[in-house]
Amino acid sequence: MAQYPAGTVRALLKTDQVTDATRRILIKRLDATPCTNPTFFTATEFTLLQAVCDRLIPQTDRPEYIDIAGGIDERLSENKTNGWRYDTMPSDHEAYQLGLKGIDESAQILFDQPFGKLSDEQQGQILRSIQFMEAPGETWQHLPPERFFEELLAEAAEIYYSHPIALETIGYVGMADVPTWQRIGLNQLEDREPKEL
Repeated sequence: MAQYPAGTVRALLKTDQVTDATRRILIKRLDATPCTNPTFFTATEFTLLQAVCDRLIPQTDRPEYIDIAGGIDERLSENKTNGWRYDTMPSDHEAYQLGLKGIDESAQILFDQPFGKLSDEQQGQILRSIQFMEAPGETWQHLPPERFFEELLAEAAEIYYSHPIALETIGYVGMADVPTWQRIGLNQLEDREPKEL
């Protein structure tokens, strides 16, 4: 994987190449403290959601943790949606509560332990069984497991990759939304784009 200079996005946020609205949103994400007191999920549900998100997008190799579960809790607490859902799915609120219940139910059936106590390999097996509609448990009779997995993974990725730290990791500077993009040929970079180390 290509490496870019640390602080690329954070440095760019301090320039006049980013609009005020974009800067405010990204700085808010940078300054956010990890959620310790969920307002939608119960403490038990939230701990489980954190374990699932950490398995979907492991962050053990980074010093700065991006709080994916906290972002989901905040969205659901504020009753926000992305404006659509599959007709086979219940509301986001109900889907998350059922989905988390189903994850732990499958873990208990397959390994006789809650999801959070399983090894990384076992957790991966549970999540794959949900993704491929093979998860055991009564809950999955009321919630399409593959749709829940798809929605959860998409939201986790959206929260993760919309955070300035993740943008820095992949060298994305598209949020520099004031200037136009002039160098649009293959392998042509704008001066503001990071160069590989």
